[in-house]
Amino acid sequence: MKPKQPKQPFRQVLDNNMFILKICFSASPLYILAFILDILRNQLLIFFEHTYGIGYVLESVEYGRPFQNVAVFIIALFILIGLGMIYGAFVNQLISLKALPKMKQKLKFMLYEKARKLDLECYDNPEYYNEFVLAVSEADKQVERLLEFLNKLFTGLTVFITTGTYFLIKDWFSVCFVAVSFLLSSLLMQVFNRLNYKIRLQKNPQERKRAYVNRVFYLNDYAKELRLNPDIPHKLLDKFKAANKKIYEIDRENAKRKFILSFLRDYVFNDFISDVLYIIYLVYKATVLSLISYSSVVILFNSFGRFKRSLRTITEIYPYASETSLYVDKIRSFLDYEPRIDSKKRLAVPGKPGIFKLDNIAFAYNEGAKSVINNINMTIKPYEKVALVGYNGAGKTTLIKLLMRLYDVKEGTISLNGVDIRDYDVAQYREHVGTVFQDYMLYAATVKENVLLDIGEAVPEEPVMEALEQSGFVQRLSELKYGLATPLTAEFEENGVNLSGGEAQKLAISRAFYKNSSLIILDEPSSALDPIAEYQLNQSMLEAAANKTVVFISHRLSTTRLADKIFMLEDGRIIESGSHEELLKLDGKYAGMWRVQAGQYIAEQHLE
Repeated sequence: MKPKQPKQPFRQVLDNNMFILKICFSASPLYILAFILDILRNQLLIFFEHTYGIGYVLESVEYGRPFQNVAVFIIALFILIGLGMIYGAFVNQLISLKALPKMKQKLKFMLYEKARKLDLECYDNPEYYNEFVLAVSEADKQVERLLEFLNKLFTGLTVFITTGTYFLIKDWFSVCFVAVSFLLSSLLMQVFNRLNYKIRLQKNPQERKRAYVNRVFYLNDYAKELRLNPDIPHKLLDKFKAANKKIYEIDRENAKRKFILSFLRDYVFNDFISDVLYIIYLVYKATVLSLISYSSVVILFNSFGRFKRSLRTITEIYPYASETSLYVDKIRSFLDYEPRIDSKKRLAVPGKPGIFKLDNIAFAYNEGAKSVINNINMTIKPYEKVALVGYNGAGKTTLIKLLMRLYDVKEGTISLNGVDIRDYDVAQYREHVGTVFQDYMLYAATVKENVLLDIGEAVPEEPVMEALEQSGFVQRLSELKYGLATPLTAEFEENGVNLSGGEAQKLAISRAFYKNSSLIILDEPSSALDPIAEYQLNQSMLEAAANKTVVFISHRLSTTRLADKIFMLEDGRIIESGSHEELLKLDGKYAGMWRVQAGQYIAEQHLE
């Protein structure tokens, strides 16, 4: 279905453009003022040079004014133009180099700060995610569009006032030709810009697909699989071609209408009126009626082109502002989003491990969708080591996301020391939890910063080294030339280091050890490690987390056997719980999984 074109009241258009102006002005007030002054300076000098100046010289020749007066006028005008050019170069080549990045940076930082606070469910919503991507991708352009808007506004008004006044003095009826062209062009421009916006929205999903394929082909993450699986590049290229084809079809579908609108706007309602009808009028008034001089005919006709362009600029001001407003509306809607995962009472989180109790909790990712978690009841005692096991899709990862308050339960409650976790301050509560996800990420930063997930200049090295030692990464660290200062990935640094899967996982696990949290959650903490490294990690994990509560997910039951209590999930429900030994005695599904994984080892033991 094609997107419906939104209608915007004047107040909304004004507010949205003022919103961007305020951000840019607060980032660099000097540049905004200097930029506007430069526009006024430029247009006033152009008027004095090309309209008033030419008129003054031609009339001086026609009416026999003294040459000395003309020479003084030209020299004075030359000096003013020279000074203006110096000022223009100062504004555009010096001040702007510092000011433009500052303005873009301020707007981008506002978006990044809001993105940091977004609920995770926003990323699960394709419609909202599209809006998010559009808002971020258009941010830089809106700063440039603001400057273009200011340029159109002050250029159009300055030329309109100066040249318009000149026309009224010389021949007031000439303004009628301009007025007709102005009104008709203005209407067509609004229709044209609305069409452009509709096309932009239609193409946005396809452009995202093209961008995805582009990332796959240049990011290191995909390099090995692309080379070992030649069918994948072909399929991706097919998707790229399909997206290109769709974009072409959208452009082709609208090409005829855009051509007609452009032709009417630019030729019929502008050039024909001004260049054909107007010149006939001037010649008739000078030769037949003798009401204006021949000098005035030349001046008015030459100046009419500039006057016409100024009015064309004026016709573009409001439609241009309206188009900007549509994009700014997306940005403001994004910035105005209030997280749903918020705190009711903002209570302080206890500093020591407490009792977690899950009472009849249920959860589904979308309204009306099948529940991923169904009536789970669970108690996690302080300092307890708890393992969640089950086949893929059992609900393990969703359960820990609920425990971390990345989502809120739809039914039931999760409490800490008898208090609903929704009553605790959400930011402080998450600080209470140290986490390593199965799909952890390393960042284009130093080893130290990857452990801290923060700037590390003022942080002592000792606790960072201790965390790396506990995770088993310290041996690899000793091989790195710059130690903790070693840059990871080659995104920003040419000498950046790429870690293996196991090395990266150890580094990610060190984050949980470094973080002074009373609850550690590990989602597949040893999935990329070899058996020896896994054993060493488990031992160090238990030692380091002796004074913490640990909840971990693992498909390797050799890891889960170290837990105090194991919960086995299936279809979002707990089907078995107990210690490793208790579950083996139960001889249920956990015992079946254990026999499958340990079967080879048990068979070898019997042979001996």
